[in-house]
Amino acid sequence: MTATEPSFSPWREAVIERVERRTPRVVSLFLRTTIGPSMAGQHVDVRLTAPDGYQAQRSYSIASAPGAPVLELVVERLEDGEVSPYFADVAEPGDTIEVRGPLGGHFVWRASDGGPLLLVGGGSGVAPLLAIIRHRVAASPTVPALLAYSARAWDELIYRDDLLRLSADDPHFHLRFATTRDAPRRDGDLGRRFDRGALGALLRDLERSAGVPTRHAFVCGSTPFVEDVANALVDEGLAAERIRTERYGGTV
Repeated sequence: MTATEPSFSPWREAVIERVERRTPRVVSLFLRTTIGPSMAGQHVDVRLTAPDGYQAQRSYSIASAPGAPVLELVVERLEDGEVSPYFADVAEPGDTIEVRGPLGGHFVWRASDGGPLLLVGGGSGVAPLLAIIRHRVAASPTVPALLAYSARAWDELIYRDDLLRLSADDPHFHLRFATTRDAPRRDGDLGRRFDRGALGALLRDLERSAGVPTRHAFVCGSTPFVEDVANALVDEGLAAERIRTERYGGTV
């Protein structure tokens, strides 16, 4: 057991600074809190308490970079959820909730880890990858990185415009979208899931541009998405020990 596990992390008050809508089903939640410093890829537990004392809690990946003044979480509204509808539809600046963390020590990237980095996200599973991307920009911008990001539709790609700007401005960062219910909008993007052939091509493109083998792959999304991607990467020759995975809510 490590110091990042829940039993060693107390609940702390967090004040909602703002809520920003990213897609029809996803919001960014910005919190002011006193939790300790995070590493890119970690998550926090969030707890809500009703007036009658009933409590509900969920885990959300941190999307902000380590050291950011405000903690940012990406919340996908689930129709049968107990927590996400509150953040998507009810929460207002000044509301107070509880958080604990940061938690998790496996799905993390430090600047000293180097690259190249292959990041593969499905739906709201892009959240911890955003933290890694932001940390890379701030701490080690020459590390080669490629984000392969899948969502159902063009308008459901979280932080789409920010990612497009980064890929246009940063010669070491590359971006590929896959939309499973929309036709692709850019050359090189897919109108289907990232299958083995597509992932193999992206892996080779990354290594060709970097001039060295891929050192780390991070895969986050729904369980079927993560399993399919991880297996495909292994089949394409990426060593399993170089692949870190995290299951996340939502489907693509």
